[in-house]
Amino acid sequence: MPHVTSIGLDVHARSVAAAAFNPFTGEVVHRDFGTDAAEIAEWALGFEEPRACYESGPTGFHMARELRALGLDCAVAAVSKMQRPAADARRKNDRRDAEFIARMLATHNIVEVPLPDAAVEAARDLDRALDDATAEYRRARQRLNMFLIRLGHVWDERNADGTRKGSWTRAHWRWISGIRLEGPQRDVLEYYVTAARCAESDRRQLEKKVLALARTDRWRPAVEALSCIKGIDTLTAFRLAAEAGSFTRFRTAPAFASWCGLVPSERSSGETERRGGITKTGNRLARTALVESAWHYLTCTPRPKAPAPGADVPAAIRARADACTARLCRRREALAAAGESSCKANAAVARELACWVWEIGRRAEGTLS
Repeated sequence: MPHVTSIGLDVHARSVAAAAFNPFTGEVVHRDFGTDAAEIAEWALGFEEPRACYESGPTGFHMARELRALGLDCAVAAVSKMQRPAADARRKNDRRDAEFIARMLATHNIVEVPLPDAAVEAARDLDRALDDATAEYRRARQRLNMFLIRLGHVWDERNADGTRKGSWTRAHWRWISGIRLEGPQRDVLEYYVTAARCAESDRRQLEKKVLALARTDRWRPAVEALSCIKGIDTLTAFRLAAEAGSFTRFRTAPAFASWCGLVPSERSSGETERRGGITKTGNRLARTALVESAWHYLTCTPRPKAPAPGADVPAAIRARADACTARLCRRREALAAAGESSCKANAAVARELACWVWEIGRRAEGTLS
């Protein structure tokens, strides 16, 4: 009777440690490779009914795609779900890791990470590059601001009505350009200004590319549908759609909220129930986008969001988005009336917003009537 041979791979940037485990005999065969997928596949396909697996990490999905193209079934395991014995903590090496993965695969104790197609991974990479550029822009502005404050230059200009003018506006940049320093400090100021300007330019260029990709046929239905919800603009909608890949892969709305890390943590036992803050496990970018969008419901009205120019969203989806806006506004008001702190109330709204995003995303994909 044929049986499946489990192949565990410990993949690194320049090397791969492999272990083939036979669940019937308990025999383990080790082998070390470079990063050539063809060599790995040729060796693994020599076993009976081979199936390979490696942990998710910085090496990405390219190895799994190449092995599948060569005829070797390969899965990627969620590293956060791998339960390692405490006794192995002080005896870690590549061969042991590969054997451990093979044994977990043989006993069906792995949680597979869905393998995204090339278009989804490319969209994620572009959006994550925009996130990196935004973070770098903020750091560049902070460095420039702190340098000027150390020298006693504080932006405090006011409008005619006495309100303080905003930072990083044209007026603020004119004020910075009027600062005169001498010696090495002048060179430092020029460096910080140039870094901030370049970071701003890079961010704007990437933002334009993300917006252009969001208008393509692959992403437009989900992006336009999610943009009907108050607090979610085109960039946020694209981020949620790209990170999810397909909302259909989540069976329920709570499953999507859990993937975002927006469900309460719990430490209960027996008759004692203890629940704490959100788990913050899962997709960081999706969680951050939802939490930031949820703050919008602190001040917005329950009236429907005006449709974007040129958007073609079915009436049924728009009605559900309007219901989402009204529901979350009432939810935020009820939490505030109950005396909940702003952060706790916002986390609760973000969790419910995630459920609405899942539903509307599924409707846009045509998998939920």
